[in-house]
Amino acid sequence: MRGRSLVGISSPKEDALQSMSTFEISPASQLSLDSVGRNTSDVWLLLGRIALGSIFVVSGFGKLTHLGGFEASLALKGVLLPWLAASLGAPVEFFGGLAIVLGIAGRYAALFMIAFTVVATLISHRYWEYSDAAVRQAQLSNFSKNIAIIGGFLLIFSQGTGHFALDRFLHLRNPQREER
Repeated sequence: MRGRSLVGISSPKEDALQSMSTFEISPASQLSLDSVGRNTSDVWLLLGRIALGSIFVVSGFGKLTHLGGFEASLALKGVLLPWLAASLGAPVEFFGGLAIVLGIAGRYAALFMIAFTVVATLISHRYWEYSDAAVRQAQLSNFSKNIAIIGGFLLIFSQGTGHFALDRFLHLRNPQREER
């Protein structure tokens, strides 16, 4: 049985084991996948913005149209000045989500939505306060999902909103000066 030498010679058995344990993408297919992603990135940014922002548009609309119920739920969670928190939180959630979906001031909207999501998570998904295992797990799951949502907003902050954004169509930003 030959061992691996400094020049990379190995036995056929080792080669077979290595080929079974690794998944390789050929350079041609890797370039094709990369080029498809790169050439259609504006479409993916649009779809991602719609998926991410629509959660907040729907939820924020419900809170805006039932502000008293939202205020009461915040009071039950021990939020100080629940009327103020509800009066600020509901429009930020709705209009911030709408700005993400439409692509209006995307980087600013992403930062506002990160702040909103952090605050909402710390108010509503304090999993560490629950002793019941099922409730604790459900809250941990929601907490973790919100962390993933924050990751989506970080990507929007980093990459911008792309070509299919309302502020670009309304000439509210200069595409020549926009860096990606």
